[in-house]
Amino acid sequence: MKAPLGINDLCRLFLVWVSIVLSTVFLFSRSPDHLPHPTKHKNISDMNIPWASAVPIPAPDPCAGRYIYVYDLPEKFNKDIVRDCHSLSLWTDMCPFITNSGLGPRLNNTYKDGDGVLQETGWYLTNQWMLDIIFHTRMKQYGCLTTDYSLASAIFVPYYSGLDVTRYLWDHEVARRDKLGMDLVKWLRQRSEWEARGGRVHFLVSGRSTWNLQRGLDEWWGSKFLVIPEVQNMTVLTVERRPSGDNEFAIPYPTYFHPSEVSQVAEWQEKVRSSERPWLFSFAGGRRPDYPHMVRNHLIDQCAQSSRCKLHECHTGGVECNSASNLMKLFMQSKFCLQPPGDTSARRSIFDSMLAGCVPVFFRNESASVQYKWHMPREFESFSVYIWEDEVNAGQVRPEDVLLQYGDEKIREMREEVIRMIPTLIYKDPRNSSENFMDAFDVAVNGVLQRVRESLV
Repeated sequence: MKAPLGINDLCRLFLVWVSIVLSTVFLFSRSPDHLPHPTKHKNISDMNIPWASAVPIPAPDPCAGRYIYVYDLPEKFNKDIVRDCHSLSLWTDMCPFITNSGLGPRLNNTYKDGDGVLQETGWYLTNQWMLDIIFHTRMKQYGCLTTDYSLASAIFVPYYSGLDVTRYLWDHEVARRDKLGMDLVKWLRQRSEWEARGGRVHFLVSGRSTWNLQRGLDEWWGSKFLVIPEVQNMTVLTVERRPSGDNEFAIPYPTYFHPSEVSQVAEWQEKVRSSERPWLFSFAGGRRPDYPHMVRNHLIDQCAQSSRCKLHECHTGGVECNSASNLMKLFMQSKFCLQPPGDTSARRSIFDSMLAGCVPVFFRNESASVQYKWHMPREFESFSVYIWEDEVNAGQVRPEDVLLQYGDEKIREMREEVIRMIPTLIYKDPRNSSENFMDAFDVAVNGVLQRVRESLV
C-alpha cells in the first residue's frame, strides 16, 4: 500500500498543473499570423535565424600540410657556382647550358630540327647535369611557399651540390671537393630552422649521381658530402641513388622537352602515339673499350648485326648522339630502346627514349626498379622489359629473340603506358609553368612531403 502524499508533493503537482494550463492558453490565444507558416519560407536563408549567419565558416587552406620554406643561402652555395660555369667541365664549355634557368639554348634556327621531329616551342638543348638549377627555379614558383619556417612541412636547401662537385671531380686536392659542403653544414648548424627540428624536414637536390658525393675513407673519387652525419638526416633528391642510400630518392634526369602548357604535352603525346616505328629495337651509346665485359659492348655488336635494330654508336665529337632531333627521331622510330648501364646503372637516355614513346629495355634492377619509385609504376612489366645482363654476357640470351616474343597488341599496350607517364617524367619550363598538369617536380615534392610526414610520426 502506497504512502499518502505529503504537503510538499501536493504543492509540486499544483505548480505543474498551473504551468500546463498557462502554456496551453498562451499557445492557442496567439493569432495564426504570428506563427511561422510553412509556405512562407522556401529555404533556411529566408528565415531570420541569428545563428545561420553569425560566423562564416573559413575555407580550408589548400596549402595545409604542403608549406615549404626555402633558405636564402649565401651566394657561394648556388649563384657563384653558376657564375663559375667555365670550371664545370674540362672538355666542354658549359656556360651556354646554364642559360634559360638551366634549360640551355632554345632549339630554334641555331639547332635546326630539319626533319620536323620536334615541336616549335618547349624544346631546349638541356644538359643532363642541370637539375640543380632547374629544380631551384621551379621551387621559386611553388604555390605553397612560406617565409615562416614554423609553418613549413619541409625546408628546401638550394645548395647546388651536383654542380659544385663537378668543378673538382678531377682535382687531386680532395679538400677542395669537400670544402663547400662542409661550409654548408656549419652554416645550417647556426640556424634556428635547423635547431628546431634538425635535418629531418630538410631536403636538397643533386643533379649528379650520389656516387659522386659519398667518398669513403680509402677512396679518391668524389666528395664526402653525403657521408656527413647532418646530411644523412636530410632527404636527398638525385638523378641516381645508391641502393644503400636510405635517405636518397632518385628523380628523373632532365630531358630536352620543357613545356609550359598542358596543350603542348597533349600535342606531343599524340605525335609519338601516331609515329611509325619500323625498328624492333635500337640503341644509342658508346662502347667501353677499357671494360670489354660490359653488356653494352655485346649489345652494340648484336645490334650492328641485326636487320631489326637501328644503332647510333656514340663517340667523341660525333653528331649522332649530340643532336636532340637525331636522338628523338631514333627513339620515335623504335618499338623498344635498349638501356644498359654505362658509367653508372641509370642513364638520361631512359627518359629521352620514354619521352619518345619507346618501351625501355633494362639489364639490371639498379637502372630503374630500385631508382625511380616515385615516378614509375610498381608494375614495371607494364611499361618495360628486363633482360639480365649476366645472361647476355654469357651468350645465353639475345635481346632480339626476347623482344620478338612480344606481339603487336602487347607492344601497343606497353607503349600507351609509357606515353601516359610522359607528363610526370619531364620538367616544365621553370620560368613560366602553368599548374594544369603535374610534372616530375610536383611528383618529387609530393614524395618529400610524404616522407617527412612519415618520419615525424
